[in-house]
Parts: sequence; C-alpha cells; structure tokens
Amino acid sequence: MSHPAPQDQHQRRSQDRNQDQDRPGDRGQDRAAEEDGRGGLRGRLVAAGVALVDAEGAQALTLREIARRAGVSHGAPRRWFPTHLDLLSAIAREGFAELAARVAEADREADRADAGARARVEALAGVYLAYAADRRGMYELMFRHDLLESGRLGLRGTSLPLFGRLTALVAELRPGVDPVTAAGALWANLHGLAQLRHWGSLSLATGSDDPGPLVRAALDAHLGPAEPAA
Repeated sequence: MSHPAPQDQHQRRSQDRNQDQDRPGDRGQDRAAEEDGRGGLRGRLVAAGVALVDAEGAQALTLREIARRAGVSHGAPRRWFPTHLDLLSAIAREGFAELAARVAEADREADRADAGARARVEALAGVYLAYAADRRGMYELMFRHDLLESGRLGLRGTSLPLFGRLTALVAELRPGVDPVTAAGALWANLHGLAQLRHWGSLSLATGSDDPGPLVRAALDAHLGPAEPAA
C-alpha cells in the first residue's frame, strides 16, 4: 500500500483544520464583491439580510444563508461584521431608518394640518402599528435588543430618537408626570396590540381586528381623555 507524501499529509491536515475556510471559487466571488468597495459587499450582505427577514422572519437570519443570498462564501461576512450580532444589528438599523422615515412623514402631515400633540401621538401610534403589520419579520428583529449589538454600529442612535419623539409629545400633554415612564407604558401597550393583532388573539377576544378603538382607549388611559372637538 502506498503512503501519501509528507507534503500531502501536511496539506490534508491543514484542510481538516480549516473545513469552514472558503473554497477557491468562493474566494474569487468574495474578491469580486470586495472590488466594489466597502459599500459594495457590506451593502449586499445587509440587503440580502433585509430581504431574508422580510421573506422568512428573524429566525432565518443565519450567516450562511445571508452569505448565500449575497452570492459570497459563508466566511465573507466576517470581513465586515466580526460577529453574527453585528450583522443582525446592521439589518435592524435599516428597519429603524425606514420606521423613522415613516414617522417623519406623519409629522410633516401633522404640520400641514396644524395638529396638536394628541393628534400627533395618535398618528405616531398608527404608523407604529402599520409598520408592525407591513414588515413583520423586520419588526420582530428590531426590538430584540437582547440579540443585537447596539453599541459599535450606532443602533441606539437610530432607535432611541423614535422613543424620544414619543416622550416629548407625552411631556407636552402631561406636564408634571414623568414622561419617560408614561411614554414607556404607552409604547408597551402599543407593542402588545401589535403582537396580539398578529397572533389573531385581538380579533378572537374583541371580535374585531381594527386596532383604532383600542389605540384611542390606550391613549385615554395613559394621557387622559381627549378634549372634545370644538
């Protein structure tokens, strides 16, 4: 029986130690992607993750599947995202940016209508619930801060201003009350509505899938009754 040459044995051991290392074809794909620059490969990975979370939910966001959809080897994401959490956070950041844009548009509409703080909170609540229904997978990911790395990638800088906007409106409506606590309680109420509506529990218990009356009841409970229309 013939024995492998020493260099063959060394090569085989090296391959065994690096089973997850990129194949030559993969490396070629990765180099081609990196030729686009940081925004090219990084952007492709984030875009692939956004598409995946929309299609299959947050549980589908594995490094391997994101890399496959981006057309690179499963080791390629590590060049831009040291950990899986970093990549998840970059994907969630896209969701917060879109939600912030929707809130900003609602604010512009409120400005045109010269709406008061109460109407603005109701509009913000409507935007929040609509986003939860439209982008379910992304919504579930965005608020899993136990899974996300929010420090290095500036995720807090994208997510917290949305809560800050709600807090400012609550402070205007309820002077003398801790606005952070009141806004947190209202947000928790809205988040619960979004979840119960998605699970079908809301319609089962109330006989309706329309969150509008419950939103208004939540606002009354946390902010006081709305002033009657003039």
